[in-house]
Amino acid sequence: MRDKFQRTIDYLRISVTDRCNLRCRYCMPEEGKEWFEREGLLSYEEITRVVRQVFVPMGLRKIRLTGGEPLLRRDLHKLVGQLRAIPEISDIALSTNAVLLHEQGPALREAGLDRVNISLDSLDAEKFRQITRGGDLRRVLRGIDRALDLGMHPVKLNCVVLPGENQHEIADLARLTLDRPVHMRFIEFMPVGDRSLYQANGTFGVDDMMAALREHFELEPAVEADRPQGNGPARYWRIPGSAGTVGFIHPMSRHFCDSCNRFRLTADGRVKSCLLVASEKDLSGALRAGASTDDLRQIVLDALALKPEWHEMGTEFQALTMSQIGG
Repeated sequence: MRDKFQRTIDYLRISVTDRCNLRCRYCMPEEGKEWFEREGLLSYEEITRVVRQVFVPMGLRKIRLTGGEPLLRRDLHKLVGQLRAIPEISDIALSTNAVLLHEQGPALREAGLDRVNISLDSLDAEKFRQITRGGDLRRVLRGIDRALDLGMHPVKLNCVVLPGENQHEIADLARLTLDRPVHMRFIEFMPVGDRSLYQANGTFGVDDMMAALREHFELEPAVEADRPQGNGPARYWRIPGSAGTVGFIHPMSRHFCDSCNRFRLTADGRVKSCLLVASEKDLSGALRAGASTDDLRQIVLDALALKPEWHEMGTEFQALTMSQIGG
């Protein structure tokens, strides 16, 4: 599937819930959040049907399950197994905060999960608790170890760098790659959802991140064999002799729209062609009204037509939270 700018779209991010067991300050408000009605969420059978009958024939081959926190959705391994049974799907990944990964990891892996991305914004237990509004760092670290023990590959760790909060931990987080085959990625903070945190702190750009790392380590570009499998925009480096890599994702300072290959299906069944654009199309309404497969594919094409050449940080989008759109 190609968009009007001739970008190949072969990667589908599926949000299975907007709920989360953390309240990360850059992702959702501490209270007052309005959740999707449970009956409005796509069932596993509906998700599998639209993947098999709509998205796969249109060329999508790679899937990432997101949230909210996807491990809050009951029996997620069953959805993984259903998607794994689709022959054309080559890769199934999961984005998670890893709080529940130690317990659920074995069933997910057995069902066919290939790899995970795990949020890790601090190695200081108290700072982690503050950023996540109550998270237990120990549970996340156990989840990371479980993913490695289960042979999930690659294991990517994501840190949103918040000026004045955790930028001083960049070197400590990078040290995780010295003796572990993990890929530590540092992400520029984006003004989504509640803009107050962004307005107060601004962003800590990739150049600043690399400068902070170079105060402690040499960095060399990661060769092809060192770079982790994936579908994202990160640029990878490595500390000489390390078991893993460090990566940088820069949506603010150097956007990567020209190589975007992704499409999004929200938990309530809407299709979005861009994370940073409010426009979307309702797929679930048509699905539940008995629309034909051709009609459902046309809705996807209509959403694809809205995919911009470059992202815009519009005011309409800023009312949404990452948990609603499946960041």
